[in-house]
Amino acid sequence: MSGPLRLVPPDPEAVPDLTAVPRPRPGNGPIDELARELHDVCAAAVHPDEIAAVLEADGLTSEQIAGRYGRRDAFELAADLFARVPRAHPEPPPAPDPWQVKPALVLLRSLVFTLPGFGYALGAPLLTGGRGAGGLPDGTAGLVAAALTAWAWNQALAHRAYLRLAAGGRAAAGRCLRTGAPLGALLATAAALAFHGPAGAASFAVGQALYLSAATVLLVLGRERLLLYTLLPVAAGGAAVLVAEPPRALAVGLLIATLAGVIGTAAYQNVLAVREEGTPPPALTPLASAPYGLFGLGCGVLTGVAALGDVLRHGSHADPAGPAVIALTLSMGAAEWLLYRFRSRALKVLARATTLRGLPAGVARVLGLCLAAYLTALAALVLAADAVWPGGPPPTPLRTAALLALGAVLWTGLLLQAYGIAWAPALLCLAAGAAEAAALAARLPSPAAVQLTVCACTSAALAATAIGRLGRITAHR
Repeated sequence: MSGPLRLVPPDPEAVPDLTAVPRPRPGNGPIDELARELHDVCAAAVHPDEIAAVLEADGLTSEQIAGRYGRRDAFELAADLFARVPRAHPEPPPAPDPWQVKPALVLLRSLVFTLPGFGYALGAPLLTGGRGAGGLPDGTAGLVAAALTAWAWNQALAHRAYLRLAAGGRAAAGRCLRTGAPLGALLATAAALAFHGPAGAASFAVGQALYLSAATVLLVLGRERLLLYTLLPVAAGGAAVLVAEPPRALAVGLLIATLAGVIGTAAYQNVLAVREEGTPPPALTPLASAPYGLFGLGCGVLTGVAALGDVLRHGSHADPAGPAVIALTLSMGAAEWLLYRFRSRALKVLARATTLRGLPAGVARVLGLCLAAYLTALAALVLAADAVWPGGPPPTPLRTAALLALGAVLWTGLLLQAYGIAWAPALLCLAAGAAEAAALAARLPSPAAVQLTVCACTSAALAATAIGRLGRITAHR
């Protein structure tokens, strides 16, 4: 008797696959030569009719196909080519990244954000006098009121002008700035003069209002380099302050030269912009720019408390945190660059995401990396500013952590604004500013601890909002 039957797997070469499309072996016939010639077209085709369309577009007639290739028509020849060439759909070429930014521009914007801080050092003699409320020098209240008014107004004005720049060109933006910038300077001047103070402090506050409005014009019109040139006098004076106190007349002269330069340059560039050709922009309601102004107001309050909180709480025995504010303003260039990096990386995450949860997870990862990079840069700038510009309170771990929490609020809020999400950061920053102001009014012992708590909670809320809102495909259109 024979042994038990054994099932032998069939030879795949011996048993034909009746479901597969026949693929003739490669050769040197006319069809093989045509397949090699049209390889890329045939490999990328998803149906033989696509190849047939190419053949007909090349002018092959049915008579030529029958005589040269032995097939009835283009469709039969296309089916043969489709079977001979394996499918190989190429990956689409990478899309151009619209969010690339030159590092030189980032450095330039960092300088124009920071150099005006030397003006406060040059203008310090104008702020001397008696002590007012909270232990601050007389005139500080007017100076702060003017700064907050200008900060809020110019944030809203810049947003409105940028919208007009995108929709109607430089002429539309110039017309918006021609009206909005002088009005903002007038409002900030009125806020400064509403508080009693020495004539020197009031003059400095008015100059601050005029400078911020003129600088807004140059920044919106993309004239950062010209703004840097106009800041050279105050930069030279600031460098001199680090060595020795310059004469009062020289300090005032440098401030006036800087102010005259920036106002004149802004007015001239605005005239040039208005004269350019452009299309009329669509009508915009003031409400569209309101949250950007409120965000600026909230950030101004938070920054003001960071700078003056110790003095307001402990009186003249404490020092303003000038180096910390300088570090914060200097970090705005790095913050802007990282905003571009986030948008660039978010597009790559969107291209790679294959599930509904993949995009939010990728956005959260990119957000964490960019925010960590910004806070690292800010921490390094805090240490550098304290070493170069002594005189403020020492950067203790608590103060540094509080400033980093404030930086996280500013950067995450700016990120949401970059995507057109404006009301959430505006309301959260306003609430944070109100909480810190209330803590100062209640005379809680440590403004830095209050700021750390408030800003940490606010930045967490902003980060959660960013992940939730930017984790949607529609946010990246």
